[in-house]
This record gives sequence, C-alpha cells and structure tokens, in this order.
Amino acid sequence: MAAYFTADFQIAWAIVLGLVLFLPVRQLIWSLSIRRAEKRDGSTDNEQKLVLKKRAGMTSILLCLVFAYFYTAQLFSVPQ
Repeated sequence: MAAYFTADFQIAWAIVLGLVLFLPVRQLIWSLSIRRAEKRDGSTDNEQKLVLKKRAGMTSILLCLVFAYFYTAQLFSVPQ
C-alpha cells in the first residue's frame, strides 16, 4: 500500500484530488455567481441559472485540476 504514496503516482493523486474537490468548488462558484447576477439584474430565471452552472463547472474543473497538480507536486516534492 505504501507504494501508492510515491512520486510515481503523483498524476493519479492529482486527478483524484481534483475530482473530489470538483463538486464543492462548483457549488461555491455557482452560488456566488447567482448572487452576483441577482444583485445586478434583480432576479434570475432557470435558463440563466443553467448557463451560470455550466460556466461554474468549467471554471471549477480548471481550478481544481491545476490546484491539485501543484499541491501533489509540493507534497511529493517533484521538480516542475
């Protein structure tokens, strides 16, 4: 089991961490964007909420994978 916690599996751990962080980060970004849209426009309809959720999903995928890669690189001390 200790063999899985080496620098050889750094990419795998980065993907796992990115996937685990995806849902909470997407929900946070989506709720903040809904609040901003409601403050700016007054109210939001379901179509606008769906567009904001897709945008939050793409942003959170990029953010989580980049963060997870650098975090695991620091954790395993892999030179970049």
